[in-house]
Amino acid sequence: MSKQYEKSDAAIKNLTPEQYRVTQKSGTERPFQNEFWNRDDIGIYVDIVSGEPLFASSDKFDSGCGWPSFTRPIVAEQVVELTDATLGMARTEVRSKDADSHLGHVFNDGPQDQGGLRYCINSASLRFIARTEMENEGYGEFLNLFPNE
Repeated sequence: MSKQYEKSDAAIKNLTPEQYRVTQKSGTERPFQNEFWNRDDIGIYVDIVSGEPLFASSDKFDSGCGWPSFTRPIVAEQVVELTDATLGMARTEVRSKDADSHLGHVFNDGPQDQGGLRYCINSASLRFIARTEMENEGYGEFLNLFPNE
């Protein structure tokens, strides 16, 4: 990945109040009432702030939790894991590397045959780019994630 992704004041100003609350204030959106929890389109999900590629629809699964769930990030280094002890629980928070956006949490209850992880991600922290638009939007290097589509 050679493209640089960064957080900018302009990107922050373009966020909706909910996107700002989730990405900048480590909020959580409501389950089953968010944009991507049941989306099945083919493409990638990028950070709403920086555009850094985070997750692919090919790694998305229905976990029944009400948020988009993925078995792994596209590029592991783009997702930073931190200890989160808020709400009286020990969890692992995930944030985007370059924009430092709060994405959600990762749990060890994902599909065992795919590594056992469940990245439970807030839709408000993501922007979806359809496979048909990936080349035009500068994400052509990730088209190989969908060889049979």
